[in-house]
Amino acid sequence: MTARGSGSGRARRFRSARRVPAALTALVVLGVAVLFLYDLAAVRADRPGMSWRRDLADQLATHTPADLGVQLIAGALVLVGLVLLLLALTPGLRGILPMRTPDQRPGVRAGLGRKAAAQILRDRAMEVSGVRSVRVKVRRSHVGVRATSHFRELDDVRADLDAVLAVGIEELGLARPPQPRVRVRR
Repeated sequence: MTARGSGSGRARRFRSARRVPAALTALVVLGVAVLFLYDLAAVRADRPGMSWRRDLADQLATHTPADLGVQLIAGALVLVGLVLLLLALTPGLRGILPMRTPDQRPGVRAGLGRKAAAQILRDRAMEVSGVRSVRVKVRRSHVGVRATSHFRELDDVRADLDAVLAVGIEELGLARPPQPRVRVRR
């Protein structure tokens, strides 16, 4: 039995639902399939095939793959296919970092936006004595911190920032806490 708050389960990244591209693709495929099935049923019932199919067959017989129009249409279809593959393979909601859950209830997930996490860590870093300005970027594996100091020794400011950021990152409650990378300059 795990202790409460341990968050030992694997937290997965958030993924976008992408309902609009999926719905449009499904509607186009469904429309084409219905047209072909209707035409196939008409031909099987001893009726003539649809005129667009006969025209398409004539066009395919007269145009070769070397024609510019055929190449442009093929290139457009390849581009659409690559965009759909890219949408299917990329996570989509990269701006949300998964958080630990206190107890492993199925279906319960929490996330924190990268900009919100950066703002929290920036506010923490600004509390360090000697820090004039701070820029924070939160990524999946690390937190980039660039601080400007104006009156303390750089090593002392860096040590204080490391301590404050370590506590701040732990208090964020992220499933995979990022490692801080601190740069301090005058």
